[in-house]
Amino acid sequence: MVADSMTGTGTGGEPESSDSLRTFGAVVQALREHAGLSRAELGDLVRYSKHTVTSVEQGRRMPDPAFVERAEEALGNLGALRRAAGCLARQPGLAAWFRQWARLEATAISLYTYECRVVPGLLQTEAYMRAVSLSVPPIPDEEELNERTAARLTRQELLSTRRKPACAFSFIVEEAVLARGTGGTDVMRGQLDRLIDVIDRHWNVEVQVMPLRQPVHAGLDGPVRLLETPDNQWFAYSEGQQNGRLISDRKEISLLHHRYAKLRSQALTPEDSRSLLERTRGAL
Repeated sequence: MVADSMTGTGTGGEPESSDSLRTFGAVVQALREHAGLSRAELGDLVRYSKHTVTSVEQGRRMPDPAFVERAEEALGNLGALRRAAGCLARQPGLAAWFRQWARLEATAISLYTYECRVVPGLLQTEAYMRAVSLSVPPIPDEEELNERTAARLTRQELLSTRRKPACAFSFIVEEAVLARGTGGTDVMRGQLDRLIDVIDRHWNVEVQVMPLRQPVHAGLDGPVRLLETPDNQWFAYSEGQQNGRLISDRKEISLLHHRYAKLRSQALTPEDSRSLLERTRGAL
């Protein structure tokens, strides 16, 4: 089962404010003022804009890992920011190993996803979400199932073109995922309708299907995600059975970029992919 973030977005594309975010921001502000630094000066030290520092201090933005580490070092390396970051609230339903990625994803300006197991969480219908959750042991109870579903539905707010700046999405999905029929015919019909609707309504979303017959395939090592932060840094994420790994090493990210570029060239074009989705929908 693909782990999904619960991070929502508020005004201007930033995460909804919460008590834990405001607490973290207050800690940053107190340490900054104790160090005699302005927001602009701290921004220079941590290589983020004054606007970002302001948003974090006011509890309007989830700090990404790089901000936490750089601010920790710039403000005395006391461990206070790392502890505060570890206490940031999360809604139920988010796998523990996914949380750091979710913090980055919430404000990403580019997000690339190759998936060979299920339809990516951002594109799933509620019925498909439930079918996926009920397919993988241990089977969740009703409360946990509802938590997972609510979390994924909230996460889909990331697709909004109202975010400033809007995130550019690229999805590559194996045709086998569409042919598997997860959840049965009715669920799959709804899921295919959802994919077509996203393509038609979201100018910032590109969906490509990897055909069943593709003798040369750059994704045989498994799923991969890549994202770009507002400060133009790139991270990657790899996930397997009951675990996930955030990747920040530049050489490894470069390799994954190369693979993703090959996948894009090997998959059907967005136009042909949409046609395949329609034909698959019509055959059900």
